[in-house]
Amino acid sequence: MEIIHLILGKANPDRMNGVNKVVYQLATKQAEFGEKVAVWGIVSDKEENYGSRNFETRLFLKTSFPFFFSKELKEAILEKKGKAVFHLHGGWIPVYFLLAKLLYRHNIKFVITAHGAYNTIAMKKSSMIKALYFRFFERRILETADSIHCIGKSEVHGLKKIFKKDNVVLLPYGFVNNYPVETKGPNKENIIFGFIGRLDIYTKGLDTLLHAFKKFHYNYPDSKLWIVGDSNERETLQHLISKNHLDKNVVLYGSKFGDEKNELLQKMDVFVHPSRNEGLPLSVIEAASFGKPCIVTDSTNIGHEIANYNAGETIYSQNENKLEAAMVHMVKVFNDPGAFVVMQQNAMRMVQEEYNWEKLLLKFRNNLYHM
Repeated sequence: MEIIHLILGKANPDRMNGVNKVVYQLATKQAEFGEKVAVWGIVSDKEENYGSRNFETRLFLKTSFPFFFSKELKEAILEKKGKAVFHLHGGWIPVYFLLAKLLYRHNIKFVITAHGAYNTIAMKKSSMIKALYFRFFERRILETADSIHCIGKSEVHGLKKIFKKDNVVLLPYGFVNNYPVETKGPNKENIIFGFIGRLDIYTKGLDTLLHAFKKFHYNYPDSKLWIVGDSNERETLQHLISKNHLDKNVVLYGSKFGDEKNELLQKMDVFVHPSRNEGLPLSVIEAASFGKPCIVTDSTNIGHEIANYNAGETIYSQNENKLEAAMVHMVKVFNDPGAFVVMQQNAMRMVQEEYNWEKLLLKFRNNLYHM
């Protein structure tokens, strides 16, 4: 049985779209695992502007009306009846309503991963519109799906408040780092905190991060904060940096990919991700795989693992004072080379044990796809 991932986009890992990055790595690992796998993307253009990959990629042009899909996509889906299970990625996507209806009507198996879209906090955003949309559209997708895949416990809790069914599967994604990593004590006096991700100020907690860093910076004036990423909120974020007189110590790098991003990540000392809402942030797992201790909120759905492995600090509310205290604690660890190396190794061990693709792919096959 073939696994076909259906997404908006081209599963290009060199983009800021987290869903596309995750689907790329999932499909890659499934192919390596011996699965027959493909990615089908609904796109604005069919230019193959992505690198080589070990799985088939098919692109279908989106239509002008968000609920409709092309005749080509319909014919391709029907041709796969009895031959494939479809894996839809993303929540609150209008075209999925009619796609799910088509799949269900023709008895074609499908599962859906919302990637954090059903978290309680995510549901509060445009809550009245979402309540109506859920009643008439989203609920019907979930009712006809063979399995609903959640990647974090907060999404399971959020989903249970609006939809009760026993076909919910909680599974994280795996991660593997193919870059050489060396753990060693700091060879400089000044700590560098870092963030990598989409510049969504509220959702990612970047406002809290700047306020906490301002307080921290008062006592550690040579410390640095590097922010890597981009969005239409970059100018607003730069204004917040200037307003708090942090221009000399906070650097906005914009989007970086590949070796350029990894070089910046390796130069960071501690990774910070104070998000208000997440599915499962790949950036945190990636940073930990580079041996970076992480400061996260519990809303990231990785806070329990960070605390359990002593791989950094977890704060349990969106609070600048608590975030500052976590930074101060990390400075103390940073100034103890032996303790800092142990924490680096803990972060890498956490990724190797909790996000091991070989173990997780068996669970995907048996518990999610029921193959």
